[in-house]
Amino acid sequence: MMGYNRGDTLSGSGEHSSPLPLARELLPRRIDSNSDQTEQGSSEPTFAGKPGTSDNGWISLLSLVLWEGGSSFDAWLTASSVQVAQVLLTLPYSFAQLGLASGIAFQILYGFVGCWACYLMTALYADYRSIKENQHVSFKNHTIQWYEVLGGLLGPWWKAVGLIFSTTYLFCGSIIQLVACGSTVYYINDTLPKRTWTLIFGALFIFTVLIPTAQNYRLWSFLGILMTTYTAWYLTIAAALNGQVPDVKYTEANSLELYFTGASNILYAFGGHAVTIEIMHAMWRPRKYKVMYLYAVLYIFSLTIPSASAVYWAFGDRLLTITNAFAFFPKTKFRDAAVCVMLMHQFIEFSFSSLPVHLVWEKAIGVHHSNHFTIRALSRIPIVLVMWLISLMVPFFGPINSAVGSLLVTGTVYIIPCLAHMTYYSNSAARKSAIEQPPVWIFRSWRVMFAINACVVVLMVTVGVGMGGWASIKFFVKQVHSFGLFAKCYQCPKKYKQL
Repeated sequence: MMGYNRGDTLSGSGEHSSPLPLARELLPRRIDSNSDQTEQGSSEPTFAGKPGTSDNGWISLLSLVLWEGGSSFDAWLTASSVQVAQVLLTLPYSFAQLGLASGIAFQILYGFVGCWACYLMTALYADYRSIKENQHVSFKNHTIQWYEVLGGLLGPWWKAVGLIFSTTYLFCGSIIQLVACGSTVYYINDTLPKRTWTLIFGALFIFTVLIPTAQNYRLWSFLGILMTTYTAWYLTIAAALNGQVPDVKYTEANSLELYFTGASNILYAFGGHAVTIEIMHAMWRPRKYKVMYLYAVLYIFSLTIPSASAVYWAFGDRLLTITNAFAFFPKTKFRDAAVCVMLMHQFIEFSFSSLPVHLVWEKAIGVHHSNHFTIRALSRIPIVLVMWLISLMVPFFGPINSAVGSLLVTGTVYIIPCLAHMTYYSNSAARKSAIEQPPVWIFRSWRVMFAINACVVVLMVTVGVGMGGWASIKFFVKQVHSFGLFAKCYQCPKKYKQL
């Protein structure tokens, strides 16, 4: 079940050379586990593993169709699937904090700023990959990660900053998925408190260590998109059918604390490009990822804006009391189905969020390049156990999203890419040899690129880290004081006393 590990080379245009025409891509083939496999584009095979048949040809074909993904469509599926999961359930809460107009505006702003940051990361990855391959560095059995790109282009201090921020963010993002499962399943079966449900799901999530690389999510990403789409449209239609509750009120932004807490939650929702490098490394044509990510964000807009707007229209200020939108809808088979598919999607989201953390850990203890995936899988288990423990300790669904968004997402996927891009390309030689030149819509101007980068950094430092950090941490501390650590059932009926 090892994923294909590619040692492919970038052509002069920045695209990868290709082993097989597209029509032959899904034919059964045998890959030599000790060889590098290249990209798709030329008519001649250029990788050591050769296409062929096997005794179990239909199993090989099934594996290629459902398991071994690397196309641009796979990248779109993955980007869309990891972009928004349980945040769908807290966006109406954010709209109640911000107001309808600000909620929509922040979604659009952070979505497109995220696309810009993703573009910068793809540019840096392309140059890093090209430089290393010109030095005859092989990436056989090695997944490139964001902190390695920073270190390779800018030195050890940048590598350390990238490692700390990206690993911490994705570690916390994985914890949020566990917390969200305990919060969500409670609305199907409230006979157990949320803490017990989190214990159960933590045990199940250990099995996510069995997925080797970002290339092995084709089936899971496809299912994730279906699940997110169903849940979003369930919320939209159910809110419309339910109508406005009696005496609904819309006080909107009645305090700076609530306003910037809501903005930070939306910032967290559109921080999915934290796994850009891992997804690019799994692609046959990595440079296409920036376009696929834009398409993913546009699709997510079609889910998040209608659902959050409809639920806020129906319930107004009542959303300020409970962060999970499922709590406001009557128990029906459609709601229970939405809860179930969201739980499955959170399993997928946890798996993908934790994957980069696992890869960092594998490299740290020296098992990442092992040809025996069993060793790698077993080494990942302690990471899941630590995530499990912390999810039980701080089960504050909603506030924890905002805190992570303001303190970690801002630095990891907005500020650091912009600063790294300006620093590396401040050198004229780097600009001249850059694979990704400035786009046409900014007149191919490096100065315009640097100006946009500077604006994004100022925006994120002031609104994200500054105001957002202040508001989200203040609100988070209030939840700790109100419910305590290891709360038995956060925001539950009084039948579960807080411990």
